[in-house]
Amino acid sequence: MKKKKFIPSLIIIALLVLAAYWFEDIGQNVTTPSSEDSEVVQLEFPADRYPETAGHIQEAISSGESAICTINRGEAEANRKESLKGVPTKKGYDRDEWPMAMCDEGGAGADIEYITPSDNRGAGSWVGNQLEDFADGTKVEFMFK
Repeated sequence: MKKKKFIPSLIIIALLVLAAYWFEDIGQNVTTPSSEDSEVVQLEFPADRYPETAGHIQEAISSGESAICTINRGEAEANRKESLKGVPTKKGYDRDEWPMAMCDEGGAGADIEYITPSDNRGAGSWVGNQLEDFADGTKVEFMFK
């Protein structure tokens, strides 16, 4: 009796492993760089999912802010403090920064816009997840469809 239950379980596990292998890179939006330090990772930002944040980033870039973010997580807190200095909070909104605080290019002089919290925080979480495997110093170019 135990043998009859074991075989279907084994088949299900094998199918799950096969499916995981088959679909492992669906949804990847990051183009990985070559081994050269000068390479730039291109990140396709989902403007349809986070339209306010995407609009802000695109407007900031059009106004002269850098489209490149050089990852520097250690300076994020200090950059955020500098970029938001003198920008009052507004009930029901987050203050979105471009370049982001985690970028070398962020900090004083960053472009700030009021964004709804769900859009801003969802976008921040998405970017953080996409870039978690990249080391500080990696240059990332934000791309939009």
